[in-house]
Amino acid sequence: MTWADFWALIATLNGEATHANCRRLAEELSHRPVPDIVGFAERHAEALYRLDQEKFGTLPVVDLTARDGRPFPQSSDGFLYARCAVVAAGRTVWESVFSDTEKFAPYTSTECDGEWLLYVPDEAYELATGEEWDRTTRCCFESYSNRDGWPDLRT
Repeated sequence: MTWADFWALIATLNGEATHANCRRLAEELSHRPVPDIVGFAERHAEALYRLDQEKFGTLPVVDLTARDGRPFPQSSDGFLYARCAVVAAGRTVWESVFSDTEKFAPYTSTECDGEWLLYVPDEAYELATGEEWDRTTRCCFESYSNRDGWPDLRT
């Protein structure tokens, strides 16, 4: 799947990874050949992996503070869901955050959750084949897996 095809499918989310939008995307993707579903999963994982960087992951949650008033850090799951929300917002937003970290910040909000996007490839595969998918992708999308994005975590 090309990046252009991936972003065209993401555009069907209308900028938000709601349950209904992601379900609709999974259904649309399930009507394509299985290699397209695999290709979507690969592009999605790579898009998330590229966002897995310290400059984004250390941003505080924008609408939370600790009891003592300090900024509230993102959890690893929260950071993953924020990255999904950035991807769901579309290519223009995704590309823009790399040059302006503050454009990522609104996606750390507790009101902005892209978690449903994580399940689109698996749901599409199951709809297409009737089988569960125990998938792996070339890039790991889990938080802190991009060692180049987190130089202090290198071993």
